[in-house]
Amino acid sequence: MSRDTDDTFRGYAHRSVDRWRDGGVSRDDDCIAEEVPVAMVYNGATFAVMMATPQDLDDFALGFSLTERLINDPSQLLELDTHTLLEGIELAMRVTDNAPGAHLEKERQRLLPGRSGCGICGTRELENAVRHDGAVGEGITITRDALESALLALKSRQPMNLATGAVHAAAWADASGNILHVREDVGRHNALDKLIGAIRRAGIDTNEGFAVVTSRASYEMVTKAASAGIAVLAAISAPTALAVELARSAGITLIGFARPGSHNIYAHPERVLSASQEQA
Repeated sequence: MSRDTDDTFRGYAHRSVDRWRDGGVSRDDDCIAEEVPVAMVYNGATFAVMMATPQDLDDFALGFSLTERLINDPSQLLELDTHTLLEGIELAMRVTDNAPGAHLEKERQRLLPGRSGCGICGTRELENAVRHDGAVGEGITITRDALESALLALKSRQPMNLATGAVHAAAWADASGNILHVREDVGRHNALDKLIGAIRRAGIDTNEGFAVVTSRASYEMVTKAASAGIAVLAAISAPTALAVELARSAGITLIGFARPGSHNIYAHPERVLSASQEQA
């Protein structure tokens, strides 16, 4: 179920709806975002069940495995089989014996589903709830024009959200603000996982671009960005205090309320050139 292998799959379903407008009602057809349980299974052991949009699942499997530190490198993910079951979808992955996810211990597995709006549902131990990944590299320096270009281009690159109004997007842009990859999902962190999987599969150097997300910048978005080596993360909505602190410690440039004509920089503003610096 990937946009690269199944052009007919759109990530949403059609349902009838009664529309009330100006005191009248009409029966109509509406596009509704799909949300299904997706089990992440490693060498036969289930790590988590995520509520996700069932599209780009190959990217989701890779990105989730990397950001959850179940593999250290894409080469450790040897095989992925997608099983569509009555209850949902199972992503059965085979990883190398030296991968962290190769021998999951029962007491460390997640026991609850990861809901679409939650990044840590099911985490049993407090120390696993807030991770402190290592600092990112030097990263990219971008102009405000590049950020604005990416924001404007992203509006037309969200077909599922255009149809449903219910999903988030995560996009990867190059230094000029050209959008190279976009992934959508009902869960903001799922969308970012899918994007990370897509750019790693494409062999993209994360030092040569930046990420834009159509959601708030909560702590797990920063953590996932850090684990992928993404040095600049721009969010259309607000950050949380914990996200700001994690961005500062990880060396990530965190931009919030990114809109055409305005944005706030909460951590490491040196990577975003001012107007005078752009002209110099």
